[in-house]
Amino acid sequence: MGGCIRQQVADALWELAEKYDVGVWYEYVRVGTWINQYDVFCGVVVGGVRLGQPYCRAVEECVEEILRDYRRELEKLREPPEPALVIKVDPAEELLREYPELEAFGVDWVRKWFDLRERLIEIAKVMRRFPWMVDVVKQRPMSILNPYAVEVYVARDGSEACLSLNPSKAYCVQDGSVREVKLELEFKQYEVYEEKIREVYRPKGLLAYATAAREYVKLL
Repeated sequence: MGGCIRQQVADALWELAEKYDVGVWYEYVRVGTWINQYDVFCGVVVGGVRLGQPYCRAVEECVEEILRDYRRELEKLREPPEPALVIKVDPAEELLREYPELEAFGVDWVRKWFDLRERLIEIAKVMRRFPWMVDVVKQRPMSILNPYAVEVYVARDGSEACLSLNPSKAYCVQDGSVREVKLELEFKQYEVYEEKIREVYRPKGLLAYATAAREYVKLL
């Protein structure tokens, strides 16, 4: 076993051969562009496990180091493989990053209604257009609110926008101030508004007399 394997390591292998199946391994690595320019690397094999060549002075020391390395490699083989790094992407979190306006409703609400993703996006786009609606939503409990209960109306003349979270009340902005109102409307007709067919409503009851000329287009 001369050459690459040191003599004390070779003697240690002879001793270990009484109990283990031992051997040596060699590897030639090309180090230059000329023919036959190679470095030779080698080590020991114990029980079919390839090990590095120990750096030891006495045979007994070499035996101990070889056995220690052998047992360490066996322990590694017994260990379960590390699970592959899996990055779980929360679709609700992704949606919130794209449409932060939905944070006003809360992460749990977005997760609960994520199956209605397209409706949530519609709501977010309208809230982006009317930022004051974000503050209105934040101030009210939204946990049980169905996304289709969120309704938005705008006056055809652009003078007013209203957010309704339940049938009994709405929040409207006119001249920059938010006020709570009871918005009583009745369907009038369909018409094209902002390149989409929308429902048009007009006031009913006493409200019709106060705002007789105002009609509302339903955005949500």
